Amino acid sequence: MRSALLTFDDVTHLAGALPSAEVSTSYGTPALKVRGKLFARLWEDGTTLVLRAPDLVRDHLLQTDPVTFFVTDHYRGYPYVLVRLP
Repeated sequence: MRSALLTFDDVTHLAGALPSAEVSTSYGTPALKVRGKLFARLWEDGTTLVLRAPDLVRDHLLQTDPVTFFVTDHYRGYPYVLVRLP
């Protein structure tokens, strides 16, 4: 069981340490980009993070913690993993 919840504000704060990271929007939701390229955004449900991840990393996350990390049919074949923030 988790002892702490993570919010998109927390993710934004952490991303602030990355060079050239900027807060933006994508599909009408808050997003994080580097030089205009999306690497994370808040999903429309407001509690799920869409996170860019190489296939190998995504597959590892899905296998090691399927409660937190998942994909939908929409994201299959794309370099993204969905993260349940709560």
